Amino acid sequence: MLAWLAYLTVAIVWGSTYFAIALGIEAFTPYGMVALRFSISALLALGLGRLRKEAWPTRREAGHLVIVGVLLLGIANALVSWAELHVSSGLAAILSALVPLWLAVFSMAREPLGPKGWVGLILGLLGVAVLVWPEGGTRLHAGGVAAMVAAPLAWSWGTLHGRRHVRGGGLFTNVAFQMATAALMGLVLAPFTGGFLRGPVTPKTLYAIGYLVLFGSLLAFTAYGYLAKAWPPAKMGTYAYLNPLVAVLLGRYGLHESFGLRSYVGMAIILAAVALVQLRPKAAVAGG
Repeated sequence: MLAWLAYLTVAIVWGSTYFAIALGIEAFTPYGMVALRFSISALLALGLGRLRKEAWPTRREAGHLVIVGVLLLGIANALVSWAELHVSSGLAAILSALVPLWLAVFSMAREPLGPKGWVGLILGLLGVAVLVWPEGGTRLHAGGVAAMVAAPLAWSWGTLHGRRHVRGGGLFTNVAFQMATAALMGLVLAPFTGGFLRGPVTPKTLYAIGYLVLFGSLLAFTAYGYLAKAWPPAKMGTYAYLNPLVAVLLGRYGLHESFGLRSYVGMAIILAAVALVQLRPKAAVAGG
């Protein structure tokens, strides 16, 4: 039950963070936002870990947590932030939905997915494309597309690295190590990648950063850390199909954006795909 709660948290909260990132980068550079966002999140997560009297990771595990932090937050998250300066949200959502596919590919030797699972993954990617592809096509920026192809690769590889090499340490404490690593990367790299600011800091951008700190990072990333250990990779990764669905629903009911037949078709395809992966026979998820 706790794993399902973590899954829904990641699916819903991260479905809203594309918008928050878009607001944040109006004022902050990608690595400036990484530095600010994860510095605060790391301190909060570490504080919660100490309140819970969590165990510290071993020195070896701490090294692996640093690797995970670099790949997931220092590289993948920063690439998504940078890409949103150059590509449409539709294309970004489609390419972000490659996460479960790469998780399945990278883990197939240890945790075979099975025919039904592979059909579900491919169907889910198709559903995301139907849901979010712009009516008039999408503008292409070579660097932005490359960043959105690289981000799911780094994210998936980092997720599996942590799953295989980190066994001890408390949940919040381990998350704090990863966030602190990303924050340090941001502090070091921001001066060489455009500085920390790219525009005036407004209440709107600060609210966006606050949302990313508390919900996108502290809540959802911690839930993701738990889920990465609780479920097989491909099953867990289907949250990335639900993120665009959540974003579209928020736009429809929160911002009164258009919501036509194609949106309903895309939603139906995505939900069917998630069901195929989540409900496939247990024999296909051996090793989880």
